[in-house]
Amino acid sequence: MRNVFEAQVALARRAISPGSIDSAIGSQTRAAIAAFQRALQLSESASLDTNTRSLLTLGAPLLTNYTVTTNDLARLQPMGKTWLEKSQQSALEYETILELVAEKAHSYPLLIQKLNPGVTWTNVVAGTVLNLPDVRYSEPEARAAFVVIHLSQKFLEAFGAATNLLFHCPCSIAAKVEKRPVGELHVSVVAPHPNYTFDPAVFPESPEAQALGRKLILPPGPNNPVGVAWIGLDKPGYGMHGTPVPEQVGRTESHGCFRLANWDAEFLLKLVWIGMPVQVVP
Repeated sequence: MRNVFEAQVALARRAISPGSIDSAIGSQTRAAIAAFQRALQLSESASLDTNTRSLLTLGAPLLTNYTVTTNDLARLQPMGKTWLEKSQQSALEYETILELVAEKAHSYPLLIQKLNPGVTWTNVVAGTVLNLPDVRYSEPEARAAFVVIHLSQKFLEAFGAATNLLFHCPCSIAAKVEKRPVGELHVSVVAPHPNYTFDPAVFPESPEAQALGRKLILPPGPNNPVGVAWIGLDKPGYGMHGTPVPEQVGRTESHGCFRLANWDAEFLLKLVWIGMPVQVVP
């Protein structure tokens, strides 16, 4: 599995996201490999063939040490169970250190646990040193020229002015086909660390929402329903945004928006601009 793990980290360092890193070959890792192969004009096998594997071999260590800080611990908050309770919190922060460091490492929590078998996760103290995948997106050299969202394959890509790939990541799409817009949209709003307006009308399946019967403002935070970033589009109610559960991106469906892992939404913020075209294709 090391070959897959190394390839996932190598892809992520190139801003070609395989989804939450888990050291296993799945559909999102195959889509990332295919994006890498297209970008380099290789034969598109979507597999770790010999040539692709050699190009995704790392010269630097796969893992890095991360020391848990008092600031990390101070961020933690239990999550309210209801929409009303969430609206009354000071922030919608991480609940556990495992959740926090897994997002830092773009990884499944289970992988982080396997990399740190001696850690008691219910009692992590400041100064604890953890092994994490060494994943960091480099600062982009330029803004993107446009974004393309592929509905059937559930991924998003940003391209430069020369149609060069700048970014690839999985995304969730609307559960209902009629709520999946096709065609050209444009970025209308860019908001880091947004709050969230809870509207019961958007959640007809929720008895709690219908009983509440009024809108609420939920505070910012990684466990906010739109995560750490909101990129609004010029179709009312639609946008690209983060999520409190990155492991479910591309595996569950949304009410209509394009949902990304928080780390991918945060990176996309650096690429987009007001008025930028976003092509949604079937």
